[in-house]
Amino acid sequence: PVTPTTRPGVKTPKPGGPSTPPGVGATTLSGTVQGGVEPGCVLLDGYLLLGGPRDVLTPGTRVEVTGRVEPGMMTTCQQGTPFVVTAAQRS
Repeated sequence: PVTPTTRPGVKTPKPGGPSTPPGVGATTLSGTVQGGVEPGCVLLDGYLLLGGPRDVLTPGTRVEVTGRVEPGMMTTCQQGTPFVVTAAQRS
C-alpha cells in the first residue's frame, strides 16, 4: 500500500491517496512499485509512473516519488492514472 506523507498546513487526503506538499501541483507517494500488464509500464497504488529513473522504478522496489498527477494524459499502458515523476528514491 502507498503511505502518503503529510505536511503542516496541507489538507490531508483520503486514506490511500496522495498528499500535496508545499509547491504548485507537487505530490509525494510512497509504496512498492508493481509491473503493469503492458511492457515497460510501472504502477504505484493505481498511479502509472511516467518518467523518473527506471533503475529505481522497478517492480518490487519500495520507493518514494514526487511529481504530479496528470489525469487527462493519454498513454499506451491502459491502466493507472498518469503520474509524471520529477524525483524518485528507494525507501
